[in-house]
Amino acid sequence: MSKARDLAPAWSALRRFTPARIALGRTGVSLPTSAHLAFQLAHAQARDAVHRPFNSEALAAGLRASTVLSSLGALQLESRATSRVHYLQRPDLGRRLNEASAAALRQAAPRAAPDVAFVITDGLSALAIEANAVPFLEEVVPSVMADGLAIAPLCVVRGGRVALGDEVGELLRARCVVILVGERPGLTSPDSLGAYLTFAPCIGLTDERRNCLSNIRPAGLPWREAAVRLHWLIRECLRRQLSGVDLKEDAPTLAGPGVAALPG
Repeated sequence: MSKARDLAPAWSALRRFTPARIALGRTGVSLPTSAHLAFQLAHAQARDAVHRPFNSEALAAGLRASTVLSSLGALQLESRATSRVHYLQRPDLGRRLNEASAAALRQAAPRAAPDVAFVITDGLSALAIEANAVPFLEEVVPSVMADGLAIAPLCVVRGGRVALGDEVGELLRARCVVILVGERPGLTSPDSLGAYLTFAPCIGLTDERRNCLSNIRPAGLPWREAAVRLHWLIRECLRRQLSGVDLKEDAPTLAGPGVAALPG
């Protein structure tokens, strides 16, 4: 027991380097009350994130109000899932737009096929979208525009899953699509955002055709670094005309306060 007590301060010091549950201690054969309550709180936050209603109107308004993003516009769409319960029980319905949204998107599609389409959907965490979507897009969109690439109107979709980006990209005739989606909450990350890139999107593609950046949030992969990586992926995707397992990520990473230059 004395040796365990001697090690406790050293283990506790390591907790500042990770959100993982280490050095929790014990009371008899059980966790201390504080650790048990912290676990219950994290579990409740994860459940709340999954069931949190998505205010797509507020997000679309935030996109239109952004000085960086306002020129792109924002379309509000819906999947075939008619409620949150429906969405959770029928994953397939979150992969397709409902008829009204598909028709509206066809009508709104620009005459010239865009290079990139960005789709934003709640997925399994509306909290992740509300907290991260706008600031992340404000980091990545200027870089994409600086490359001279045409960006489609931003599409905000209620009740979507990753594959829904394929239909949106196909209807917009986009060369590639990026869908930002709230990821399944973990016990330390109820606000984790994922970004999935697909070249030549069309209905029926499977996951090996996509590249994924995960855990985008201030406490995970920061917005700026994620933007550098996504910009590189978009550029290489369009240059090589492929994505997924055929496109290996070799993007630059941030070094200190600056950003490493993208390869020409």
